[in-house]
Amino acid sequence: MIVLCAKRLYTPQEEIKDPILFIEDGLISAVSSRAQQEIPKNATVIDLVKDGLADAILAPGFVDIHMHGGAGLDVMRATPGELPHLNQFLTTHGVTGYFPTTVAAPLDQTCRALERLAHAIEASQSSPAANGDAVQARPLGIHLEGPFLSHKRRGVHPPEYLVEPTLAIFESLWQAARGQVRMMTIAPELPGALEVIAEAARRKVCVSIGHSDAVLEDALAGVRAGARHATHTFNAMRPLDHRDPGILAEVLTDDQLSADIIVDGIHVAPEVVQIFLRAKGLERSVLITDATAAAGMPDGTYQLGPIQVEVKDGKCTKDGNLAGSVLTMDRAVRNVTRFAGWTLQDAVRAATLNATRAVGLAQHGHLSPGAEANIVVLNGDGEVKKTMVRGRIV
Repeated sequence: MIVLCAKRLYTPQEEIKDPILFIEDGLISAVSSRAQQEIPKNATVIDLVKDGLADAILAPGFVDIHMHGGAGLDVMRATPGELPHLNQFLTTHGVTGYFPTTVAAPLDQTCRALERLAHAIEASQSSPAANGDAVQARPLGIHLEGPFLSHKRRGVHPPEYLVEPTLAIFESLWQAARGQVRMMTIAPELPGALEVIAEAARRKVCVSIGHSDAVLEDALAGVRAGARHATHTFNAMRPLDHRDPGILAEVLTDDQLSADIIVDGIHVAPEVVQIFLRAKGLERSVLITDATAAAGMPDGTYQLGPIQVEVKDGKCTKDGNLAGSVLTMDRAVRNVTRFAGWTLQDAVRAATLNATRAVGLAQHGHLSPGAEANIVVLNGDGEVKKTMVRGRIV
């Protein structure tokens, strides 16, 4: 048994002062305070305060449900031998689980990438203690961003690789991914979209509306068909108009929908981040990075699936258009506290529990008995000091 001691703990719904957290076989067995429970004599105790982290905060490991890469690696192109380098990079920023996310590409290339990613997910499901793997962030499922996107709101997704949704194409992608697709972004106004949304939702995929020029009625139809989330709100969406509100009115006002946002200060102005957080609230606001291979790297040229993107001064572009980000999740959390005045605890929730609830990952995103012991240790400023994956410290 391992016992962690710290100054505070975010479950993240509540804060526990002077906490003790018990870990057995990679799972959390109990969470309490020093005043309520004694530490067994045979336990291995890790006291972060005594180890010099006077303001140590235990929080769930961050879960990024929309990211394309980092540390120079693109998830659609990385080999199985290269992915651990990306995974280790992510843990330094507090991420313990993520959804590798595709971009529109030739279907055969996409299917090959899905096969590689499915293999990585299946391999990560085995016990790290048993197979001797390094402690690192794990891919937990695949996010299909494309090919079912609007031409008008495609962003930098190549138009020649966009297709109208059909059950046959969805099935081919599903089979290539060996059922590991956990999330899919789709424009609900496209012909055939509602049928594909319904089938994906039936398979427990989190269907997310985005890259869309939908009018309000089309967005509503997508939700009725089974969509329950929205992708990088405001970006690659029909703008909000006070007489023709479109998809954004549905995203911002429907309490059935959770929604995610890129809080890097580039994709969305801080004032609009405040509008989003007030609209979606503490329970339905989700932070993502939309990070590319350029995250953690110097200015230069990098791959985003089949696309080459340029990075300069923290901005990732293709022909002048935004093309993902270089954001890390720990910075996104800190930005929420700066831009909107949210507490660190509430910002952490948007990067953990809200994300995992949106996509149905019951064992992740919270510190409670039965959950995987995926933990990030933060200081009072939200900086990452240590990361733990399934009970093992990086």
